[in-house]
Amino acid sequence: MTQTNATAKAPLKLVKTQAEVPLTLPVKAINELGESIDKFVACERPLTVYLNWQPIVTLMTLGAKPESLALGYLKNQGFVSDASLLESIIVDWDVNSAAILTAEKTTDLEKKLSEKTVTSGCGQGTVYGGFMQGLDDINLPTPQLKQSVLYSLLKNINAYNETYKNAGAVHGCGICQDDQIQAFIEDVGRHNAVDTLAGDMWLAGENGNDKIFYTTGRLTSEMVIKVAKMGIPVLLSRSGVTQMGLELAQKMGITIIARAKGRHFLVYHGAENIEFDANKAK
Repeated sequence: MTQTNATAKAPLKLVKTQAEVPLTLPVKAINELGESIDKFVACERPLTVYLNWQPIVTLMTLGAKPESLALGYLKNQGFVSDASLLESIIVDWDVNSAAILTAEKTTDLEKKLSEKTVTSGCGQGTVYGGFMQGLDDINLPTPQLKQSVLYSLLKNINAYNETYKNAGAVHGCGICQDDQIQAFIEDVGRHNAVDTLAGDMWLAGENGNDKIFYTTGRLTSEMVIKVAKMGIPVLLSRSGVTQMGLELAQKMGITIIARAKGRHFLVYHGAENIEFDANKAK
């Protein structure tokens, strides 16, 4: 996995592009005093995802890692499932497209595309017929966390969110182990960010059992399902959790920690897995 402040790995051979575009653009703004100031705005660009040259969806994205975003989206939506059959990932920003070619059978695409649900994703999200497949087969481990480690992790996360600090208007997501951030991605929607990290993990063959997933966005049912598919047993959010997100976390055994910032957090599920050692030190 790679991203801001993370160590880069060599791309796999099936990734035919490493398409980089600016994440922010300079603009002029007028402040409350009527003064002209130099600022930045986050970029937003369309990316149409193709599977074996058939258009699947157009995502509005910052464009940080389009190859991983396209792959993670297709995997999380249930369009692809076998990494060994992937042939190539090609991104072309001249036509705003990301094409993924696979030898995996994709003859049921029309049926999956016809079964769609509009979600609570940033802007307006959509999930397709294969999204719920395989949930009963997910078996997540039971994590053991220390309150002091969570505090340290939240402090370390402050060094990230570079685009947000520069221009705002984006969400950030990270893959963490103990109090260290292994990978971090920002995008105009939190679901794009989680899909990008999912694509990275899938390409790298990484296991999520000992990981914590951090997001600046709210923990909806869609976010819980995507993180469960990544095999990660802990969800940590700066924002809140929805009723359906909580119910799914309870069913799947995911520890849900929300409203987390500084030295404050609320555990909505899995409090028995946390050692409140910082309180004992007082």
